Amino acid sequence: MINRRQFIGSLAVATLVARPAFAKPRPVFVDAGYAIHGIDPVAYFRKNAPVAGNDAYRLMWRNAIWRFENASNMAAFESAPRAFAPRYGGYCALSLASGAWSDSQPEAWAIHEGRLYLTHAVVARDHWLRDPEQFIASADVHWRAAHYN
Repeated sequence: MINRRQFIGSLAVATLVARPAFAKPRPVFVDAGYAIHGIDPVAYFRKNAPVAGNDAYRLMWRNAIWRFENASNMAAFESAPRAFAPRYGGYCALSLASGAWSDSQPEAWAIHEGRLYLTHAVVARDHWLRDPEQFIASADVHWRAAHYN
């Protein structure tokens, strides 16, 4: 027969051993309801800078609201969203390379071989830029493991 002390001890051990089931992250990182914190993804390519989107120009793609500076940028994104959307759904490309999922900051960005990448901080982006091919190869493995393409 198990006594009270053994029962309480087994509960304590069970909480240390049990691993909670976490839902996989959404395919697009969303903050306050918007992808890329409401920044226009097309502006990175056209203005070489993060530019705030306007609520007058927004659309839904991959279960996220994307905002745009103007109708032209919105139309460009709508016709080829994968060309303008950040890789890895806007999650930090450096974190994902190590198998972690973290948010990103619009100011910590880079365009590499025609694709937009975001990281969680400018210093992380600078580290990522030292060897983007290595980090991309590793992040791609984790991205595919989550069944996103």
